[in-house]
Amino acid sequence: MPANTRLKGRSWEDEVRALARLLPGHGVLALLFFTAVLTAWSILFTMQAFPGGTSFAGRSGVGALLWLCSNTVAVTGYGTTFLMWVLMTLAMMAPTAFPAFRTYADLTHTAAANSLSLAVLVAGYLSVWLGFSVAAAFVQVRLASLGLVDPLGRSTSHVLSGALLVSAGLYQFSALKAACLKACQSPMAFFLTHWQPGNRGAYRLGLRLGAVCLGCCWALMLLAFVAGTMNLAIMALAMVLMTLEKLPDIGAIINAPLGVFLILAGTTVIVLPFLPN
Repeated sequence: MPANTRLKGRSWEDEVRALARLLPGHGVLALLFFTAVLTAWSILFTMQAFPGGTSFAGRSGVGALLWLCSNTVAVTGYGTTFLMWVLMTLAMMAPTAFPAFRTYADLTHTAAANSLSLAVLVAGYLSVWLGFSVAAAFVQVRLASLGLVDPLGRSTSHVLSGALLVSAGLYQFSALKAACLKACQSPMAFFLTHWQPGNRGAYRLGLRLGAVCLGCCWALMLLAFVAGTMNLAIMALAMVLMTLEKLPDIGAIINAPLGVFLILAGTTVIVLPFLPN
């Protein structure tokens, strides 16, 4: 066997082993998880890279998907907006919960849980964000009908943009945010406190985990309307910030400054247009 072939083989094996270490003993689940997340990001990127036309006629397969995903709310309606939010929440929120999923995976090495219950837990978590996508898509369609967001999902009103920024900043200091963030930062304590056995219990636990995560992040997610729901750079930045917030040491440092920054930014956005030139 040529040396370069052996090197390639070893490189691939190393990558597989590295992936398996992310969820020890659950390499297949880890592969499926990250494949789903990367697929969501890839579709969102494609939606930006290839603008759609004005007609669905004659389109099929990937072309039909691109048309649905790259046209405006006015052209494609609620269903496509909902699909976009599903992709956004999968791409942004699933990675932020991975430390919790890995913590639960550690419990599968005991009699308390297994691979199936881990998959059910993830499904429960994603169910909450599916519900959020339903509501967020409705809000976007409604705002679009009122002329308050443009075809890219970006606010056309400086008052709306400022209000979203200020609200998100104030929420950083709320008791609910603190309680939800504490649960996200201590997943083992969360699981031990709310433990329910069996697959049904795992699903309920996933729902509770999703609700806690929603309590942490909903206000930051709605900032998508400020920069545009299809702004991948802002989406990536928001994902990083929400992930860092859930790390105990880093979260304690950035939570308050982030809140102050958002309040100041929102106030500036609201007041600036009223200032004399």
